[in-house]
Amino acid sequence: MAKRIYLAGPEVFLLEAAALYDAKKEICRQHDFEAVSPLDDLPALDTLSKIEAGQRISAANESKMKTCDLLVANLTPFRSPSLDVGTAYELGFMRALRKPVLGYANVDAKFQQRTIDFLNGQVAPRHNTDVMEDRAGMLIEDFEMVDNLMIDGAVLASGAQVVIVSTLPERRFVDLDGFRQCMEMAKRLLV
Repeated sequence: MAKRIYLAGPEVFLLEAAALYDAKKEICRQHDFEAVSPLDDLPALDTLSKIEAGQRISAANESKMKTCDLLVANLTPFRSPSLDVGTAYELGFMRALRKPVLGYANVDAKFQQRTIDFLNGQVAPRHNTDVMEDRAGMLIEDFEMVDNLMIDGAVLASGAQVVIVSTLPERRFVDLDGFRQCMEMAKRLLV
């Protein structure tokens, strides 16, 4: 029986999300895995309020993750210098289930630099040190990681490295080179 992989990432918000998930599922099949996406077997939502629909989707995705052996997350920054918050939740959920998580980012700038860029350079050294802080006096994390230390830490604890692929900005959510590299790592981890 093929190991199941949950596909996490902001691509769920793309107009072409279904086609992108189909492409990822094919790559998984080529590596002898079965892929599960957040769009699979969506519950009926048309008679529900928006809050009820959101709760139903959340519960369905948690149920799907429980049936999977591994998570592969697109960690590409989404609407901020950091990854999609829903993806971060899913990654933590799977780690809490003691399942491995892999991730890739389609940008090559580290988290600290992306944060400084996001703040339009409105940062300063903290008390004559090389540690940077924002205008509110909040430390800007610098561990030379792809994202927040908990995200990179989860991937590292799974026995992998975060895959970094530099892509054109217009392809940052659809480029699958990093995903393919994660499939190679998954094969080593699970097979």
